[in-house]
Amino acid sequence: MVVTRDLLEERQLLTLAPYAMRDSETRGRSLPEPPHPYRLGYQRDRDRIVHTTAFRRLEYKTQVFVYSEGDHYRNRLTHTIEVAQIGRTLARGLGCNQDLAEAICLAHDLGHPPFGHVGEETLNQLMAGFGGYNHQRQTFRIITELEHRYPEHPGLNLSYEVLEGVVKHDTDYDQTDASGFCPEERGTLECQIGNLADEIAYNTSDLDDGLRSGILDPRAVAELRISQRALEALDAGAAPDLSDDMLRYRFIRKLVGIEVTDAIAATAAALDAAGVTSLAELRALPGNVAGYSKSIEADNREMKDFLFRNFYRNYRVVRMAVKAERTLTDLFTAYVGHPQQLPPETLGKVNVHPEGLHRVVTDYLAGMTDRYAIQEHRRLFEMEERA
Repeated sequence: MVVTRDLLEERQLLTLAPYAMRDSETRGRSLPEPPHPYRLGYQRDRDRIVHTTAFRRLEYKTQVFVYSEGDHYRNRLTHTIEVAQIGRTLARGLGCNQDLAEAICLAHDLGHPPFGHVGEETLNQLMAGFGGYNHQRQTFRIITELEHRYPEHPGLNLSYEVLEGVVKHDTDYDQTDASGFCPEERGTLECQIGNLADEIAYNTSDLDDGLRSGILDPRAVAELRISQRALEALDAGAAPDLSDDMLRYRFIRKLVGIEVTDAIAATAAALDAAGVTSLAELRALPGNVAGYSKSIEADNREMKDFLFRNFYRNYRVVRMAVKAERTLTDLFTAYVGHPQQLPPETLGKVNVHPEGLHRVVTDYLAGMTDRYAIQEHRRLFEMEERA
């Protein structure tokens, strides 16, 4: 038996929720392509994203810790995989299109430069007056023009709904600009699920990495309301020791489970309360419907504030951030001041790029991994390093 695309689309009509995005109802691609005999459109989009150079580079791009800090901390690639895993679970629980949700999750961080958010902030400052830098817009540029994998067109020629999910990705650390994608419309629920999956993944993993690194005080983490929910569910006792590896593993698993379970229940309740019975009604809502219950939302706010004060502003993390800022600033200044130091294929883009030298340099820097940026800094600034 061969499960054809037509059969898969028929199954979607029978199994997906009425507000879900079905492959057969897509707004299509910029350049029409013949359908695949046994793969759905969003599955093809997902696979194209995974095969990009930008996706592979995520392995050596910072989440919180630079790669040299150790092999056991999250990087952009492992974070992205966790987001996709959570996104599929949320989509399945809400009767949504899992392939679309996964494609959006896998693409959401492709535009991150080296050294995480400090890298983005540094490039944005360096590009003041030249259009700035935003990793979300860079993600869109990567999948629509910068990746060259097909002779017929630049970019990946992804479906409208995947591109929409990228430009409408909306969390505390993302700036949404949905120009060209009906900004007055809500994103699909699969798009909104991507927002939740990202937030759940980075909050819980940052707690885990903070504890593993010894930066976060296990006793202080255990006092958070969201932690108390998880520890009570684990029956961890009156004085749980989150410095113990096995308890920490169980704690983080339970924490993710609490967040995901609440998000599914709260989103389903919000859909019912809004009377949503179709995708058109979902898009017409005044705001996103995917979210948490009020109690978990408050607990998450406490957790985010705790992480900001005690983890992201810890002196070890700040030292890494300052070194990252210095590295990118030095490289940017060197390339702009003496463009002949750029590789020939990059230098050749300067005269033909509509935004000129500064954008070409920024694209080159943004594509670097942490490791390559550090090596390139040595090559340019240490006399004994070979060019």
